[in-house]
Amino acid sequence: MLIRILGSAAGGGVPQWNCRCSNCVAARAGSPDIRPRTQSSVAVSADGRAWFLLNVSPDVRQQILSFPALGPGRNLVSSRNQVSERSTAIAGCVLTDAELDHTAGLLLLREGGTFGIHCTATVRRWLNHCLPVEPILSCFSPAGINPAARWCELPFDAAIELHLPDGSPSGLRVRAFEVDGHVPRYVKEEAASAVGSVIGLQIEDTNTGGRLVYAPCVGSPGRVLRNAASEADCLVIDGTFWDDEEPIRCGIGSRTARAMGHLPVSGPDGSLNWLGELDVRHRVYIHINNTNPMLNERGPEYRLVTGRGVCVGADGDSFEL
Repeated sequence: MLIRILGSAAGGGVPQWNCRCSNCVAARAGSPDIRPRTQSSVAVSADGRAWFLLNVSPDVRQQILSFPALGPGRNLVSSRNQVSERSTAIAGCVLTDAELDHTAGLLLLREGGTFGIHCTATVRRWLNHCLPVEPILSCFSPAGINPAARWCELPFDAAIELHLPDGSPSGLRVRAFEVDGHVPRYVKEEAASAVGSVIGLQIEDTNTGGRLVYAPCVGSPGRVLRNAASEADCLVIDGTFWDDEEPIRCGIGSRTARAMGHLPVSGPDGSLNWLGELDVRHRVYIHINNTNPMLNERGPEYRLVTGRGVCVGADGDSFEL
């Protein structure tokens, strides 16, 4: 399995357009210590030809241009057996939640409306009634393609084959597992009733047996996540905030990291203590907020994380399982 981090930042990216935190100021100035980052998304492939996007960020156009493997090939044939100047290596998308920074990019891929979109029933409902992504995309579906057929419901704790647009197997299997209940700001529902609002993904290569666990939004390392992580060869996980008070201290919100659904990296109950002891070949933080001090590669926080064998994920990082 080939894994490519397309975007490693939380919503807004680094630098965020309206932010003057020290990280954003340094990134705008071209500091070698703070690498610019786009909003979080990962691409996976069993063969390097057909790729699945794990979440689709608003920066997807820039991410595709930065990774030509996702772009149009030569002399490709459309689904109607006609030579076409337009094509893509994107075979499908898998969504872990309905947050804007993980779904808004679907609207930017409206011209390529033949690949599948996998998500839970809850996420699909919200993307119909609260943020009308599905109705909008249906207006751009090619003739002869049923827009509703593109949407595939993810079951819980049951591995399913990811198929290519022509129906053939991709060589990848996905298993969704519930992480934490969390509701986007634009949804007026209680988190307790939102089953499947936030999930993690276990992606397995059916040929090599390599396993990726992807969980960009984690409120607590529950039993299901810990079990999945223990079986992984690569764990790509939520690293949004360094500590619980960061959003309040930095003046970007009135809620703590945990109240926003993100387990902080540091502290006795933070994710780093767990990740540092985990026997997994690749342990990678993703969805990192622009205020997080571990983004500074000369800072003590960055050294603390990497000293525990954990990677502070960056755009363009690649892994092979």
